[in-house]
Amino acid sequence: MSNENKKKCTGYLISDRVIIPDYECANNIYWNGYYGAFLGVQKPKQRNIMAPLELSLLEAAYLLENEHIKILLHGNSIDLDFFMKTATKLMERFNELYAVYKDLRQRGFIVRRGLKFGCDFLIYRYGPGIDHAPYGVHVYHASEPIDPIEIVRMGRVLHSVRKTLIIAIYRPPIDIKYLALKWWRP
Repeated sequence: MSNENKKKCTGYLISDRVIIPDYECANNIYWNGYYGAFLGVQKPKQRNIMAPLELSLLEAAYLLENEHIKILLHGNSIDLDFFMKTATKLMERFNELYAVYKDLRQRGFIVRRGLKFGCDFLIYRYGPGIDHAPYGVHVYHASEPIDPIEIVRMGRVLHSVRKTLIIAIYRPPIDIKYLALKWWRP
């Protein structure tokens, strides 16, 4: 999000999501970086959508860390440290997923959920509806075994929709290695 559009919006931590109920804030956050999803809206094409915005824990953590939003829980404002500890309890693999999410965002990519394609993230250069995501990213912790069958499954699905599979290997505290895999036929 650019500084000129930097209005600190209020989000509410509800279960494992953060909801931005203010429509103006929701639109500002979504259209200035493609964060979150509007409730009840499949593929937003027009601006000024009259719906709250739902942020994943990863998106909310990034926006909170960059001071674009504040988050309330039971009416009380929570800080980044408390939010990160809570998110770690609520979401499996939160730390490694967030490290990769943050790194990709800082590199200028638009990062969206990739579950539909069997991976953790889809990476856009410009944004959904503007271009197609050329990459699907799956995150592994450096100590985690990598199942070759899982790689083949992800690779086949992503190749069938013309996306390159990227394996992100996270080694704490902040070392991330990326491996791009292309489908090869002899």
